[in-house]
Amino acid sequence: MVSLSSAALSARLGRRGGRVPAGRRVGRHPGAAFTLLSPWLIGIVGLTLGPMIASLVLSFTDYDLLSAPTFVGGANYARMLDDPRLAQSLGVTSTYVAIAVPLKTTCALLIAVVLARGVRLIGVYRAAFYLPSLLGASVAIAILWRLVFGSDGIFNAFLGMFGVEGQSWVSTPDTALFTLIALSVWQFGGPMVIFLAALLQVPAELQEAAAIDGAGPVRRFARITVPLITPVIFFNLVLEMINSFQTFTPSYIISGGTGGPADSTLLYSLYLYLEAFTKFRMGYASAMAWVLLLIIGLVTALLFWTSRRWVFYADSGER
Repeated sequence: MVSLSSAALSARLGRRGGRVPAGRRVGRHPGAAFTLLSPWLIGIVGLTLGPMIASLVLSFTDYDLLSAPTFVGGANYARMLDDPRLAQSLGVTSTYVAIAVPLKTTCALLIAVVLARGVRLIGVYRAAFYLPSLLGASVAIAILWRLVFGSDGIFNAFLGMFGVEGQSWVSTPDTALFTLIALSVWQFGGPMVIFLAALLQVPAELQEAAAIDGAGPVRRFARITVPLITPVIFFNLVLEMINSFQTFTPSYIISGGTGGPADSTLLYSLYLYLEAFTKFRMGYASAMAWVLLLIIGLVTALLFWTSRRWVFYADSGER
């Protein structure tokens, strides 16, 4: 075994108090950083940037998977303006996002507030409420949801207990989309866990001082708790909005892969899939994918712009 004295070790590490200049530490092993970063670099280039560039190129072509792509310029994007089914899918998706995201976020916040009040067996409740978030996007749950809201489903059996005659909620155009929204809201466990972590960080002395001044629970929640957790509310809103725009599996399973009835559950991602893998219009589907990316980017930018008015960052003292 080789041992080094402190002087020898200092000499090896450098002449300035044993510290090695940053440039020398990096310069001795120039390939070490790239070796450690190589899995991420391979993934970002091979699995993200490469497919994105290929998709962008294909969006300017007519490509059916069986023949070579033919350059058509911006014809795929121009065609979207005259596609009534695309407009229908945009309307359905907008309604789905506008209703599901606020309901899911509100439900998650309210459940988190209850759990943050020191409920016994909080770990059990936290796991029970989080479980739907793990299973909700699966094919099995989507099939189960179709059975629950079918004409002979559990939901109609529940209504029958009160003398209310139900219907096939997934087969009626006016109600089919709301079964998808209900499934989305049911998966509130993910944002709930984030809200719960934020609520437990709210200083108790602020709540106690407000209570001494006569503020009730509702007023303390509105004036103290909510302002302190606005960054977390904003984070959950952005995350849920992006996920909702990309929802696919429930719409595909519950509608039988058609977006029916009468295109009432035709979410944008499902229509993109139908164009790509049933009609083999890969160029048009690629253009749709880039439009979806643009829509998500614009809505995200809008949320960031509005956050200046209602998101409060306590550390910086600025909105």
